[in-house]
Amino acid sequence: MATSDGWYLIGPLIAVGLVGFLGAVFWRMGLQPTGQDGYADGLAIFGEREDYGLLSPAAVTDEPEIADEIRRLLSEAGIRATHATRRDGRVCVLVFAEEVEEARRLVGSS
Repeated sequence: MATSDGWYLIGPLIAVGLVGFLGAVFWRMGLQPTGQDGYADGLAIFGEREDYGLLSPAAVTDEPEIADEIRRLLSEAGIRATHATRRDGRVCVLVFAEEVEEARRLVGSS
């Protein structure tokens, strides 16, 4: 039987208040989405928008099929590669930094 003095509401009210407080703190810190793309300007994991961490672009193309073909070519040469779609819709083929020169030579010669 539920108590009639309302103490069972204290826990959920504290939780809702805490979530609201944290939301207000994050909003005040500037962590709200502001741009057209839904990401706040200046808040990024990496320093630049086109930063891929340990990977470097070996090739950039407009067609995803060509990017897959380049990845296959690099795979046959023993170079691990992946791809990422840039904000402008173009596809980057990414490889590790120590293999980027060899990958660019292979892609440029084909």
